[in-house]
Amino acid sequence: MSFLSERVNFEADSPLFAVILANSVVSTIPGVSGAGENPENSLFVPPLDAELIINGELAGDMTPNTPTGCPTPALLTRSMMDLIGMSPLVISAGLKHAPDVPHLSLGGAMGGDPRLGDAVPDAWDLFEKGRKVGEFLSQSHDMLVLGECLPGGTTTALCVLRALGYRAMVSSCLKENPVSLKESFAEAAVARIREEGITDPLEIVSKVGDPMIPVAAGIAEGFRGKLFLAGGTQMLAAAALIQALGNTVPDVVTTVYVYNDPTASFKETAAAIGADIYYVDPGFESIGHAGFARYAEGELKEGSGAGGAMFLAGVLGFTPEEIRTSIREHADRYQ
Repeated sequence: MSFLSERVNFEADSPLFAVILANSVVSTIPGVSGAGENPENSLFVPPLDAELIINGELAGDMTPNTPTGCPTPALLTRSMMDLIGMSPLVISAGLKHAPDVPHLSLGGAMGGDPRLGDAVPDAWDLFEKGRKVGEFLSQSHDMLVLGECLPGGTTTALCVLRALGYRAMVSSCLKENPVSLKESFAEAAVARIREEGITDPLEIVSKVGDPMIPVAAGIAEGFRGKLFLAGGTQMLAAAALIQALGNTVPDVVTTVYVYNDPTASFKETAAAIGADIYYVDPGFESIGHAGFARYAEGELKEGSGAGGAMFLAGVLGFTPEEIRTSIREHADRYQ
């Protein structure tokens, strides 16, 4: 299989990679997310990912590896930024802990539990701030690859997709996708939408979504260049909101590990939304690193815009071997 799912026929004079950081209390529910050493520590993952992406290292004796030795997606993103020589933009919205690196803060509260109350009461404000960010970035960039880091986000994405009328199945960073847990969670959350007869797209997100989704949709409305949403089924929820608001649906970029995830419906959901897909296949099963091989076995799969970062490197002319070499060199620092 080729590195890129299909040939790209566009160029960019001034591309930019950006990643939205956000939190949701949903990630602290046991069994929902595999981010962090434990559910409560999942709230630290976005600022730590930002630290790795921007600084290229973590403070103290921390390593960017899961307990199983699987390098985190943020390490992939950093390796691509180094390869292409780009300084990425970190955007925060609804974080519990602010990142200790330069970033653009949109404020907002951490996302709540959509089964118990409104998850993102400031969704309209976050959308408007995102729109202004998109307009601002349009002044100096003609291509934007927009990733996200939000532990627990596939569960809130499922809630939003179901509430918007899609029969979606979402992926997971866990090797064993907790499908039944997510299904029961989404059923309880979406029941509130149906009982109240809510149909407005942003109000749906305010009830059952997370802070990343309205920010991404706002940026999509404001940005005038070529936009790619870089992520898995979480970005499909953002694409679904963009579509429901009547705006042009951006292309979505992910990894082959999400694209072919048998527990999710990535291809089918993207088609229903009207989002064109690109995916990258970095061939981690043959890269010679046991931790990366776990991606091909279903662990992590994607995150922090890693698929989009590899895609961007490919678009800018770097070969698959150069991309794989950069990834392996960065991982070797933390062996």
